[in-house]
Amino acid sequence: MPDNLLARIGVLTISDRASRGEYEDISGKAINDFLGRAVRSNWVAVVRIVPDGIDSVAQALIEMVEREDCDLILTTGGTGPAPRDLTPEATRMVITRELEGFGELMRRISLEQVPTAILSRQTAGTRGKCLIVNLPGRPSAIDVCLNAVFPAIPYCLDLIGARRIEVNPDVCTAFRPAA
Repeated sequence: MPDNLLARIGVLTISDRASRGEYEDISGKAINDFLGRAVRSNWVAVVRIVPDGIDSVAQALIEMVEREDCDLILTTGGTGPAPRDLTPEATRMVITRELEGFGELMRRISLEQVPTAILSRQTAGTRGKCLIVNLPGRPSAIDVCLNAVFPAIPYCLDLIGARRIEVNPDVCTAFRPAA
Protein backbone atom coordinates (compact mmCIF):
# COMPACT_ATOMS: atom_id res chain seq x y z
CA MET A 1 0.00 0.00 0.00
CA PRO A 2 1.45 3.42 -0.92
CA ASP A 3 2.53 5.50 2.09
CA ASN A 4 0.21 8.36 1.11
CA LEU A 5 -2.78 6.06 1.71
CA LEU A 6 -1.70 4.94 5.18
CA ALA A 7 -3.26 6.80 8.07
CA ARG A 8 -0.62 8.63 10.09
CA ILE A 9 -1.29 8.56 13.82
CA GLY A 10 0.76 10.73 16.12
CA VAL A 11 1.52 9.73 19.70
CA LEU A 12 2.79 12.72 21.64
CA THR A 13 3.99 12.20 25.21
CA ILE A 14 4.29 15.35 27.28
CA SER A 15 6.61 14.87 30.25
CA ASP A 16 9.63 16.73 31.58
CA ARG A 17 11.19 13.56 32.99
CA ALA A 18 10.47 11.26 30.04
CA SER A 19 11.81 13.88 27.62
CA ARG A 20 15.07 13.91 29.62
CA GLY A 21 15.22 10.10 29.58
CA GLU A 22 14.77 9.81 33.35
CA TYR A 23 12.08 7.18 32.94
CA GLU A 24 10.51 5.02 30.27
CA ASP A 25 7.56 6.43 28.34
CA ILE A 26 4.92 3.93 29.42
CA SER A 27 2.04 6.27 28.53
CA GLY A 28 3.00 6.51 24.86
CA LYS A 29 3.43 2.74 24.83
CA ALA A 30 -0.10 2.35 26.26
CA ILE A 31 -1.50 4.42 23.40
CA ASN A 32 0.45 2.40 20.81
CA ASP A 33 -0.73 -0.85 22.41
CA PHE A 34 -4.36 0.28 22.21
CA LEU A 35 -3.96 1.36 18.58
CA GLY A 36 -2.32 -1.96 17.75
CA ARG A 37 -5.40 -3.75 19.07
CA ALA A 38 -8.08 -1.35 17.86
CA VAL A 39 -7.01 -0.18 14.38
CA ARG A 40 -7.46 -2.85 11.73
CA SER A 41 -6.34 -0.86 8.70
CA ASN A 42 -2.65 -0.21 8.03
CA TRP A 43 -1.26 2.89 9.72
CA VAL A 44 2.03 4.55 10.53
CA ALA A 45 2.97 5.78 14.01
CA VAL A 46 4.63 9.18 14.45
CA VAL A 47 6.03 9.21 18.00
CA ARG A 48 7.37 12.22 19.89
CA ILE A 49 8.27 13.02 23.51
CA VAL A 50 8.47 16.65 24.59
CA PRO A 51 8.80 18.46 27.92
CA ASP A 52 5.79 20.08 29.57
CA GLY A 53 5.03 23.63 28.52
CA ILE A 54 2.85 25.55 26.13
CA ASP A 55 5.54 26.28 23.54
CA SER A 56 7.02 22.77 23.43
CA VAL A 57 3.61 21.12 23.06
CA ALA A 58 2.21 23.64 20.57
CA GLN A 59 5.34 23.40 18.41
CA ALA A 60 5.24 19.59 18.43
CA LEU A 61 1.54 19.54 17.50
CA ILE A 62 2.06 21.96 14.62
CA GLU A 63 5.03 19.94 13.32
CA MET A 64 3.09 16.69 13.57
CA VAL A 65 0.19 18.18 11.60
CA GLU A 66 2.07 20.33 9.09
CA ARG A 67 5.32 18.40 8.51
CA GLU A 68 4.44 14.85 9.49
CA ASP A 69 0.94 14.97 7.92
CA CYS A 70 -0.77 13.25 10.87
CA ASP A 71 -4.47 12.46 10.57
CA LEU A 72 -4.87 11.86 14.30
CA ILE A 73 -2.69 12.90 17.23
CA LEU A 74 -3.20 11.39 20.66
CA THR A 75 -1.39 13.26 23.41
CA THR A 76 -0.69 11.96 26.89
CA GLY A 77 0.23 13.96 29.95
CA GLY A 78 -0.02 17.54 31.07
CA THR A 79 -3.80 17.61 31.57
CA GLY A 80 -3.97 17.95 35.35
CA PRO A 81 -4.06 21.05 37.57
CA ALA A 82 -0.30 21.22 38.36
CA PRO A 83 1.48 24.42 37.24
CA ARG A 84 3.43 22.60 34.46
CA ASP A 85 0.31 20.83 33.12
CA LEU A 86 -0.30 23.03 30.08
CA THR A 87 -1.30 20.57 27.35
CA PRO A 88 -4.90 21.82 27.00
CA GLU A 89 -3.69 25.41 26.69
CA ALA A 90 -1.18 24.44 24.00
CA THR A 91 -3.80 22.38 22.18
CA ARG A 92 -6.27 25.27 22.17
CA MET A 93 -3.56 27.51 20.69
CA VAL A 94 -3.15 25.29 17.63
CA ILE A 95 -6.63 23.92 16.93
CA THR A 96 -9.18 25.73 14.81
CA ARG A 97 -12.23 23.99 16.26
CA GLU A 98 -12.60 22.57 19.75
CA LEU A 99 -14.61 19.37 20.22
CA GLU A 100 -15.50 19.59 23.90
CA GLY A 101 -17.51 16.37 23.92
CA PHE A 102 -14.30 14.33 23.95
CA GLY A 103 -13.15 15.83 27.25
CA GLU A 104 -16.63 15.67 28.73
CA LEU A 105 -16.93 11.95 27.96
CA MET A 106 -13.43 11.13 29.18
CA ARG A 107 -14.06 12.88 32.50
CA ARG A 108 -17.46 11.20 32.92
CA ILE A 109 -16.17 7.70 32.21
CA SER A 110 -13.04 8.26 34.34
CA LEU A 111 -15.17 9.47 37.25
CA GLU A 112 -16.60 5.95 37.44
CA GLN A 113 -13.04 4.76 38.23
CA VAL A 114 -11.58 7.51 40.40
CA PRO A 115 -13.01 10.62 42.12
CA THR A 116 -10.06 12.77 41.04
CA ALA A 117 -11.21 12.59 37.39
CA ILE A 118 -12.83 15.99 37.95
CA LEU A 119 -9.30 17.44 38.06
CA SER A 120 -8.62 16.34 34.49
CA ARG A 121 -8.69 18.93 31.71
CA GLN A 122 -8.58 16.84 28.53
CA THR A 123 -9.95 18.35 25.35
CA ALA A 124 -9.88 17.69 21.61
CA GLY A 125 -10.08 19.65 18.41
CA THR A 126 -9.18 19.84 14.77
CA ARG A 127 -6.41 21.53 12.88
CA GLY A 128 -6.92 21.16 9.16
CA LYS A 129 -7.48 17.48 8.41
CA CYS A 130 -6.12 16.33 11.78
CA LEU A 131 -7.95 15.45 14.98
CA ILE A 132 -6.00 16.10 18.19
CA VAL A 133 -7.15 14.38 21.39
CA ASN A 134 -5.63 15.01 24.83
CA LEU A 135 -5.49 11.89 27.01
CA PRO A 136 -4.47 11.52 30.65
CA GLY A 137 -0.99 10.35 31.61
CA ARG A 138 -1.71 7.09 33.45
CA PRO A 139 -1.79 3.97 31.22
CA SER A 140 -4.91 2.57 32.90
CA ALA A 141 -6.69 5.92 32.43
CA ILE A 142 -5.55 6.05 28.81
CA ASP A 143 -7.20 2.70 28.13
CA VAL A 144 -10.44 3.75 29.84
CA CYS A 145 -10.56 7.01 27.89
CA LEU A 146 -9.66 5.53 24.51
CA ASN A 147 -12.27 2.82 24.90
CA ALA A 148 -14.83 5.57 25.53
CA VAL A 149 -13.96 8.01 22.72
CA PHE A 150 -12.46 5.84 19.99
CA PRO A 151 -15.84 4.75 18.56
CA ALA A 152 -16.35 8.35 17.36
CA ILE A 153 -12.85 8.90 15.99
CA PRO A 154 -13.09 7.11 12.60
CA TYR A 155 -16.22 9.05 11.62
CA CYS A 156 -14.71 12.31 12.84
CA LEU A 157 -11.68 11.65 10.64
CA ASP A 158 -14.03 11.01 7.70
CA LEU A 159 -15.84 14.31 8.34
CA ILE A 160 -12.66 16.41 8.42
CA GLY A 161 -11.17 14.82 5.30
CA ALA A 162 -8.43 12.77 6.99
CA ARG A 163 -7.34 9.36 5.76
CA ARG A 164 -9.80 6.62 6.61
CA ILE A 165 -9.15 4.15 9.41
CA GLU A 166 -10.95 0.91 10.05
CA VAL A 167 -11.24 -0.59 13.50
CA ASN A 168 -11.23 -4.09 14.88
CA PRO A 169 -14.87 -4.70 15.88
CA ASP A 170 -13.74 -7.09 18.63
CA VAL A 171 -12.03 -4.12 20.35
CA CYS A 172 -14.04 -1.10 19.25
CA THR A 173 -17.34 -0.59 17.50
CA ALA A 174 -16.91 2.56 15.46
CA PHE A 175 -20.02 4.48 14.51
CA ARG A 176 -20.48 5.55 10.91
CA PRO A 177 -23.97 6.45 9.74
CA ALA A 178 -25.46 4.40 6.93
CA ALA A 179 -24.82 5.97 3.54
